[in-house]
Amino acid sequence: MPASHARVATGNASRYLQQVCKHWSHKFAVEFTPERGRVPFADDRICRFEAEPQALVMHVEAPDEESLTRTQTVVVDHVKRFAFREDLGDIAWSRES
Repeated sequence: MPASHARVATGNASRYLQQVCKHWSHKFAVEFTPERGRVPFADDRICRFEAEPQALVMHVEAPDEESLTRTQTVVVDHVKRFAFREDLGDIAWSRES
């Protein structure tokens, strides 16, 4: 299954993680703490978040390249929406082995 990750430099990682997870919790069986989050968009499409002191790390898994790219875009759009007071810059995803 294709997977990727992105690291976003921010001192507000925990805040964004919790806001995004709460936002999606009305639609998906989301699990989260201030340090980690898991959003199962579908059985085969998952995003995991990790809040570090100076970065938000996101991991996405999907069944194919198209779904992976679409999920990455949705995740970034939502994180940036909650981070509107802060310019997160371009968020680059790296493939996982």
